[in-house]
Amino acid sequence: MSQYVLRRLLIAVPSLLGISLVLFIVLALAPGDPFSELATNPNVPPEVAAALRAKFGLDDPIYLRYLHWITAMLQGDWGFSFVSRMNVDALILQRLPTTLYVIGSAQLLALAIAIPVGVYAATKPYSIFDQIANTLAFIGFSLPTFFTGLLFILLFSITLDWLPFVYTTDIKATGFRWVIEQVRQAIMPVMVLGLFQAASMTRFVRSAMLDVIRLDYVTTARAKGLGQARVIVKHAMRNALIPVVTLVALQMPAVFGGAIVTEQIFRIPGIGSLLISSILSNDTPVVMAVTFVFACLVVLFNLIADVLYGWLDPRISLR
Repeated sequence: MSQYVLRRLLIAVPSLLGISLVLFIVLALAPGDPFSELATNPNVPPEVAAALRAKFGLDDPIYLRYLHWITAMLQGDWGFSFVSRMNVDALILQRLPTTLYVIGSAQLLALAIAIPVGVYAATKPYSIFDQIANTLAFIGFSLPTFFTGLLFILLFSITLDWLPFVYTTDIKATGFRWVIEQVRQAIMPVMVLGLFQAASMTRFVRSAMLDVIRLDYVTTARAKGLGQARVIVKHAMRNALIPVVTLVALQMPAVFGGAIVTEQIFRIPGIGSLLISSILSNDTPVVMAVTFVFACLVVLFNLIADVLYGWLDPRISLR
């Protein structure tokens, strides 16, 4: 198992290098300049603007700028934000926990809904429960997150006045009350992302379970007199979860993309909203670092998926 994980780590390193190279070239060739305002500002002498461009290497060739950037990244220097006037790594570390909290909670909610609903629907195909679950799943992944987010705000914040629609990190309460307020303000964004992911996962879990419960070894387990619950949980569900792990890992880019939209709707101070504001202000070091963090998280979740493959099916780790 350790050799299997090591092989996956060795594959992840060149993948991240390739992703960083593509991102850097695309951003370098994109229109816009973080120092464009200095050129039009009469209060900034031209020699000062030229000195700043030389200091940050903006006039160097692309390949040389990339080598400087990747070398600095490996040394822990992620650059300097021209807009926020602070180091990029400190800026991202301020925002990343909030994004991971919202996305992680949404994924847990999606799995908590999709696995039991999908498994039970597969054991009762074409029943009333199965038809209701399929209908709700179709509705769930047909509605975009920006629509459901606004719908939740209109219903739970404006009409019922139950939940706050603006996420804030400056909560005045302390102790248990602080925890309650944190949960209240996270309910709507987590529900928006979680229900959207749960809709597609439910269909996938149901399909995977229908394929597995028809296999011979499941029929043999039933013929031996094992109970229905034990056959489903111990024998069928473990193999059915292998393609589900693939789905969860491959959906992570879409989850982060949906998180960017959701953070804008609920004003969540995460790295998604940081990315949007940095793009609008041409803050290239922040855009590069945030997109690279997204890429690292996607590769990380794919690595976790590979490890889970080896745990769910030991034959995979032996190949």
